[in-house]
Amino acid sequence: MKTVQVDIFQKCYEFTEADAARHDGLYPFFRPIEGYSGARVISQGRELIMAGSNNYLGLSLDARVREAAINAVKQYGASCSGSRFMNGTLKLHEELEERLAHFVGREAALCFTTGYQTNLGAISALTGRGEHVLTDKLNHASIMDGIFLSIGMNHQVNVHRYKHNNIEQLLQILESLPPDQPKLLVTDGVFSMEGDIARLPQLRELARRYGARVYLDEAHAIGVVGATGRGTLEHYDDRSLADLVMCTFSKSFGSIGGFIAGESVIIDYIKHFARPLIFSASMPPSNLAAVMKSLEIIEDEPERVTRLQQIADRMRREFTRLGFDIGTSETAVIPLIIGDTQKTFRFWKYLYENGVYVNPVVSPAVPPNRALIRTSYMAIHEDPDLDRLLEVAEAGGKAIGII
Repeated sequence: MKTVQVDIFQKCYEFTEADAARHDGLYPFFRPIEGYSGARVISQGRELIMAGSNNYLGLSLDARVREAAINAVKQYGASCSGSRFMNGTLKLHEELEERLAHFVGREAALCFTTGYQTNLGAISALTGRGEHVLTDKLNHASIMDGIFLSIGMNHQVNVHRYKHNNIEQLLQILESLPPDQPKLLVTDGVFSMEGDIARLPQLRELARRYGARVYLDEAHAIGVVGATGRGTLEHYDDRSLADLVMCTFSKSFGSIGGFIAGESVIIDYIKHFARPLIFSASMPPSNLAAVMKSLEIIEDEPERVTRLQQIADRMRREFTRLGFDIGTSETAVIPLIIGDTQKTFRFWKYLYENGVYVNPVVSPAVPPNRALIRTSYMAIHEDPDLDRLLEVAEAGGKAIGII
């Protein structure tokens, strides 16, 4: 019998959903931004209010941050051209790591080239055969991929997913596990789609009771929550609530990269076993310098955090008044939960055509039937732009039958 050959590219030829959305004018992804002006962007030749950026404190646009990046390129060049493990460690890396450790109240820190790689490398380095990882079902994809890498490397890492912020289910899982087997509890501080905050004191109490360590992802928390922007631990006024603190630089720090911070001995272990650190080129000098300047600004200008929190409070209040479902949001990440995918894309299109740039999010990035518009805010937003955004959202919501 003749064997039928199948082209590995066949699935690519059969993928038609994106083209169908483009044909209907409802394709929202990969739209190039041609320029920035404060909290506004230029897209397809038009100026729009940016209400979908993670640049929470506006620092990627700050003149001081830009100047620091430019000066670093002049001094060190555009790349380190090597991994941290070999020739890619600069004094800038070590200086930034020392400052970050102090900022989050830990002994040591370690920088990775992206936030994604930070979770991928740290989680996979820390978890091994026969050990247990407990993870919130709404944790970021990079956390899950770090766990999947652990499974691929060690085969018998045991993964337990509990319902979002559900302390009761987490307790049931912990009670079912052997007390003599190591456990790592991983959670976002602020959840990237829901905009709510982890119930960290309760998580920490369970972790202590059942011998688990706590790994806290602060990507959307540092610069966003806490009186001075130090994140979830400051929000709860207790630095002991986590054993490891992770954050990315592509949000409040206005650059790219990420770090993990904790006890010196733990960070040194990750440094020697995290494959994404060892086998990737290190953070470029420009990004290091930008992060250091942003960190300095965050420490010196807490009013930026205060302004962001005031904006977030106002927008949650106003969207609720208008009749939008914002779920459990507590922060500057405010979802407008629609449910129906087609309505979500139509609402996105209405907003875009009327001068508002936001992000539609559909399954599998969110659970089925929970499609939403993810809005997020920056400290540099001005009140007239926020007024206009609310006006357009109200009109679009009524036109499409969302509110």
